[in-house]
Amino acid sequence: MKEQLVEVSVKMLQNCLGLQAGETFLIVADDVKKELAESVYEAGKRLGAEAMLAVIRERERSGQEPPAPVAAAMAASQVVLCITEHSLTHTQARKAAVAAGARLATMPGITEDMFLEGAIAADYAEVKERTEQVTAVLTEGKQVRIEKGGYTLTFSIDGRKGVPSTGVYRNPGESGNLPSGEGYIAPVEGSAEGQILIDGSLANYGKLGEPLLLTVEKGRIVRAEGEAADWLLGVLGEGEGRQLGEFGVGTNDKARITGVVLEDEKVYGTIHVAFGSNNTFGGTVSAGVHIDGVVTAPDVFLDERIILENGKLTL
Repeated sequence: MKEQLVEVSVKMLQNCLGLQAGETFLIVADDVKKELAESVYEAGKRLGAEAMLAVIRERERSGQEPPAPVAAAMAASQVVLCITEHSLTHTQARKAAVAAGARLATMPGITEDMFLEGAIAADYAEVKERTEQVTAVLTEGKQVRIEKGGYTLTFSIDGRKGVPSTGVYRNPGESGNLPSGEGYIAPVEGSAEGQILIDGSLANYGKLGEPLLLTVEKGRIVRAEGEAADWLLGVLGEGEGRQLGEFGVGTNDKARITGVVLEDEKVYGTIHVAFGSNNTFGGTVSAGVHIDGVVTAPDVFLDERIILENGKLTL
């Protein structure tokens, strides 16, 4: 166990989750991330919390539920941290734990490098302010248009509420990713039309060697072209997984494109779209899968007002 990892974890637990002595603190890890989770477990003990470490078998894909006993333990804990290869963010277990009052953060795909460098090192007061500003604009908006590389994707967000992932979860029922920095929203199902060029990275796949072009009709991917096309369609399956489920804007100026979408989707100057489940944050799609794709330096229009110009926020 590296002392530096424990020290970084102590600061993260204090600054981002406000962990206090005596609180029940559950870390959910899988076999892949067990070693990193042990450093966070040690940090929790140093802060005087009632720390617990639950190690589960690696999930097959992001959005797949953890075992029922672990889900129950999440809902019974005051503070929860999920350190897993595949994301538990868009699961009913996460949603139920937050509804029960847990302060919860998910760290899908987190690496030792990401603990010690990059997005974790951000000024989270600044990230929080920027994220809340973006989220407010999304909540007020009705129609989104994304332009990149000569391709355009449009969709409705009318009536949907933006979600801030600020990296600061100090109050009961607050949750999001760590490292963080994004405002996101569930597009209206069936409203998306056009094409989008994903050129940064793809969740559970990594950095893209060549762009991935997706054609969307009535909210659903109907064609994918590029090196990752077959992989993506295979993971999403033939059903609801191909529905556009999320639109997000990165707000963390310390985040880097690393090939791990946890950090990639937080990069300031990027946006991301995800296909699959969104029923945990205001949508209606329950697909058991959720795959994000990161787009660098796009132009984004909200009700015909430009909010990102070549990746620069114009708010």
